[in-house]
Amino acid sequence: MDYGPDDQVRHNAPEPPYRQLAGILAARIARGDWEPGWPIPSESQLIGEYGLARATVRRAVRLVVEEGLAFTVTGRGTYVTEDESKR
Repeated sequence: MDYGPDDQVRHNAPEPPYRQLAGILAARIARGDWEPGWPIPSESQLIGEYGLARATVRRAVRLVVEEGLAFTVTGRGTYVTEDESKR
C-alpha cells in the first residue's frame, strides 16, 4: 500500500502501524521534507507526532534504513541518504 507524506497512521488498518509509518517517512523523504544529509525527526518527535510506541517507531525507522533511504549514526540520529541519481 502506498502512503502519502501527509497521511496519518490508522491503528485499525490491515497493515501494521510500523509499515504505515515507514511508508509515510519514505513519502516525506521523496517530497524533500528533509534534504540529503539532514536528520529525520527523532524517535521522541515521531512518537509524539504519530502516537505510536517507541518500539513501533524504531521498527519503522529500521525499515526506512533497510530500504536505503536513510542511515543511522549511533548516538546521533538518522539522516537522509544522498540521492545517488544526483551524483
